[in-house]
Amino acid sequence: MTPRTPVGTTGPVSTTTPTRTTTPVGTHTPAGGVRRITGLKPTGHLQLGNLIGAIRPIVATQYRAETIVFLADLHALTVPHQPAQIRALTLEQATVLLAAGLDPDRALLYVQSHVPQHTELHYLLESSTSYGEARRMIQFREKSANQQQVRLSLLSYPVLMAADILLHDAQEVPVGDDQNQHLELTRAVATRFNARYGDTFTVPRAVHPTVSARVMDLTDPTAKMGKTNDSDAGTIFLLDPPDVIRRKVQRAVTDPGRTVEYDPERRPGVANLLDILAACLGASPTALAADYGSYAQLKAAVIEAVEAMLRPIRLRHDELARDPGYVRRVLADGADRARESTADTVHRTRRAMGLLL
Repeated sequence: MTPRTPVGTTGPVSTTTPTRTTTPVGTHTPAGGVRRITGLKPTGHLQLGNLIGAIRPIVATQYRAETIVFLADLHALTVPHQPAQIRALTLEQATVLLAAGLDPDRALLYVQSHVPQHTELHYLLESSTSYGEARRMIQFREKSANQQQVRLSLLSYPVLMAADILLHDAQEVPVGDDQNQHLELTRAVATRFNARYGDTFTVPRAVHPTVSARVMDLTDPTAKMGKTNDSDAGTIFLLDPPDVIRRKVQRAVTDPGRTVEYDPERRPGVANLLDILAACLGASPTALAADYGSYAQLKAAVIEAVEAMLRPIRLRHDELARDPGYVRRVLADGADRARESTADTVHRTRRAMGLLL
């Protein structure tokens, strides 16, 4: 077995085109870099899929792209929740992001509800979005089908998501398959607004993760690993201790047969383990399959690689958690900078729509 090393449409109403200005988002923001935005919802503990699919790409690009990361606590209010848990998870997620390598001097990190421009732009965009557009969102139909009392915010949250993105003149938005429709709504809202009121918003484009970034549930490899799955047994959380990681991987569903092969269609359980290992080691899952003669060997390698990747994050998180005041200061500073850098977006939107300034 070859040793491998882990890798860390109507015509314009206004005759005046609003002037768009762009303010750097970090204290040491790369000049001329692409602006990219990511939001994380504090509805559960961050897990391995979040790290591989979202957090590591953020950390990798923060020195060459203008990077904005916000904790979307307002989105967490669209469904029943425990207020104390939302607050605790918001602080925990911020701490994990810093522990994973997010640099607050390079990236803008803040809490969504601390920047009132999000909600102001949300209302302005609601006044330019139809009920039918919001109602057609797949996630609204799926989530509302299981609730006796559907919150109005669940219907309108894709418009808030559009406001989150357009507020910062973001050019790129990393999205998974389940968020494609929401980004397309954002693009449609921005394009229509620009046509109706004049050039106001940057129309963003999607950035899709690589195939290996899609981490599936260990107990059900046909379902995506998530923060809020019904059972934690198939989810590796970033702060799980080593013995919990070992137990979850050892109990992971494999497939009939004895040989280790990469075949996502016919052998999704083994393929998921190989995808996780490949993401940890920066290798090809097909090539890795040849290194292991049994499921036991493969699971042992996954345990070792995952633990090697999560251990530094867990240790750094423990250090930061002992000084929550530091994390709160980072978030407060981020919110100050976000309020300053987004004020112009709201101002030009208000002016474009005809509000008295």
